[in-house]
Amino acid sequence: MYQPIADAPSEQEAVGVSLLPCAQVSLSAAMLLDQARAEDDARWPAAVAREQEESRRTYTARCAVAEAQDLAAPAASPGEHGVPLVPLPTVYQSAAMDLASVGAEFVARWRHDPEEAVILLRELTATGELAVDEVLDEAVDSAVLAGLLVLQRARAESDPSMAAEFCLGAVPHITLAVTLASADLDWR
Repeated sequence: MYQPIADAPSEQEAVGVSLLPCAQVSLSAAMLLDQARAEDDARWPAAVAREQEESRRTYTARCAVAEAQDLAAPAASPGEHGVPLVPLPTVYQSAAMDLASVGAEFVARWRHDPEEAVILLRELTATGELAVDEVLDEAVDSAVLAGLLVLQRARAESDPSMAAEFCLGAVPHITLAVTLASADLDWR
């Protein structure tokens, strides 16, 4: 997308660009991420098996915590305070939402101060309810999703200059996802 801009003479005021590469990335990024994960699974089966076993253990712990919170919290009366009735999440949904929330919080802290994020990670994994790999995987997913959302906006943009701005805006998210995916913060 940027090559025509780089090749254009500096005095040229307008340059034609194609938004096709942006559209291709936004449409294929999730599939390519899944493909990369499958390749990692094939390359390091022992590590993947260990992570999956740890994930099952911590998922069970998160479900137990969510169930205890569910039992301890009083249920709201139907339509109380004019609030429409919405089905409450199941214990399993609560456990999954908690993990996704932790991943997003880790990303937010990493952007501000990586050392603060590592401290958060240590606190979160100290109880055994969460594993380091789980938090990092959710953080990567959160960063990738943020980047893909920006690329979706670029795809929808009719003005090439604005589309280019959105593409540039996606770069930090994707870069952060790659950084977190390659981070070795497991201190066992």
